[in-house]
Amino acid sequence: MSEDSKRARAQPGPTQKLQKVLAQAGLGSRREMEALIQAGQVTVNGAPARIGARVGPTDVVRVGSRVVRARAREPLPRVLLYHKPEGEIVSRNDPAGRPSVFGRLPQLRGSNWLPVGRLDFNTCGLLIFTTSGEMANRMMHPRYELEREYAVRVRGRLGEQQLQHLRRGIRLDDGMARCETVEFQGGEGANRWYRIVVREGRKRMVRRMFAELGLTVSRLMRVRFGSVSLPPRLKRGQHVELPPREIRQLLASLGLNAEHSPIPEPRRTQRTPGIRRR
Repeated sequence: MSEDSKRARAQPGPTQKLQKVLAQAGLGSRREMEALIQAGQVTVNGAPARIGARVGPTDVVRVGSRVVRARAREPLPRVLLYHKPEGEIVSRNDPAGRPSVFGRLPQLRGSNWLPVGRLDFNTCGLLIFTTSGEMANRMMHPRYELEREYAVRVRGRLGEQQLQHLRRGIRLDDGMARCETVEFQGGEGANRWYRIVVREGRKRMVRRMFAELGLTVSRLMRVRFGSVSLPPRLKRGQHVELPPREIRQLLASLGLNAEHSPIPEPRRTQRTPGIRRR
């Protein structure tokens, strides 16, 4: 009898779906974990796993050579807010050798930082990272339509007809796109600032919308994603980790289970809350 089978014969405990356990371990979203299971890269107690299987604390789950444990009580995920500057990519590998946001993040043991959405090379502002694939997937999935708020600087000023186009929708090559809110924020000279809110995260969507109106975005900064705002005193290139209380608030706002095992209070670069209170 294998060592994995011997361990699995112990008294069973509460069970969870396998793909959920893998996602909570920070290996990716549930959909990505389902693909991993289908590809035969996951075993449970030494046998090939199947989608929908339930596992408990005594089961031995392996992804390749890595062992993943299902806990009787889920650990609270970690959440990191990062103020991305222009000139960094949101990828671990880049053939061009450009700087990566991951080079500035603290190292983790036994899990990975998962980005919640992306910002392109020339866009700055709020990036959220978490160790929970379930949280990342919930925040990014189009079904939940979480708001993304941006500060946009353009050369020129939007006319009333252009404002109406943004609010009603503009046809892009990958479908219609619209702004929930467009507000003028002032400006000097040729540049004007606007605050916009969208509910999608398509690639370069904001820049493409303004380009369709004949305007060039000279600066783009994300200041909010869902209920999470960019802390005002968080400088470019800095990160701050949310404390357990704010993580539970975020989980609750996403309709996820906020009852988890406690984790130590994280070290913070600033004592600035990241959760927006309505």
